[in-house]
Amino acid sequence: MRPVRPVKPVTPARPVVLVKLGGSLITRKDRPDTPRPEVIDRLAREIAEAWPGLEAGLVVGHGSGSFGHAAAHDFGLLGDGASGGARHGSSESIAQIVRGAPLVQRKAAELHALVMAALREAGLPAFSIAPSSAATASEARILSFQAEPFAIALSGSLLPVTYGDVVMDREWGASILSTETVLAGLAESLPDHGWAVERAIWLGETDGIYDAEGVTVSRVSALGDPLRDAVGGSAATDVTGGMAHRLDTALALAGRGVRSWIGDGTREGTLAKALMGEEVGGTVVPAVA
Repeated sequence: MRPVRPVKPVTPARPVVLVKLGGSLITRKDRPDTPRPEVIDRLAREIAEAWPGLEAGLVVGHGSGSFGHAAAHDFGLLGDGASGGARHGSSESIAQIVRGAPLVQRKAAELHALVMAALREAGLPAFSIAPSSAATASEARILSFQAEPFAIALSGSLLPVTYGDVVMDREWGASILSTETVLAGLAESLPDHGWAVERAIWLGETDGIYDAEGVTVSRVSALGDPLRDAVGGSAATDVTGGMAHRLDTALALAGRGVRSWIGDGTREGTLAKALMGEEVGGTVVPAVA
């Protein structure tokens, strides 16, 4: 009789919350290289306020706003939420894009440094992870993504912080991975490392998603919802698709069992309350059962 091999118990994945601080929230997107330090500092303090009571791990991502987007636009770099990728086909355009990549990387890193400084000043154990060192892409879609550094940081009770960044791209030479794309990549990859995203918080300058009359839609639950066609991009320079890209990402995450909340980060206290699970208006994109 063969000996019975003991079955290794399955360890449940530990929960993670994702937070995206929109570029239009933390910078003046109509003015190149113009941060909003008072907003950045306030949001950092709100995260610090909620931090001791969080039972889940936390990953913060932020947009590049008027830092990365303006530079990316000047050199023709696009992200997967924007249109116009066909123009990247010639060797001349690829050469221009690659030449612009170091500048875009530097601009995005400048804003990231400001965010990191605010988080650390608020007493948070913030640990920076740059997508340019963790990912590669093809036509601005992730080819490879290293989620293990995030998982190790989470296991060490650190706060991983990432952002929209330029990455090397197999087809275009270089492209932009939006914060939405990076966070979606984490939702897909973290379960392989013992962590599972349970909800996502998306903060911008609006009280969620508006309908054609400018009224907040409290709930969006299907990719085919007519509202999707009415949602636009950003009013300022944005190479990653603005609110439409955010909604598409939230809907895709819903299919992975992740609940999203899209809300107004300009209101003091909103982020802290959202982190603690309180209802704070905005738009909910529920997880698909």
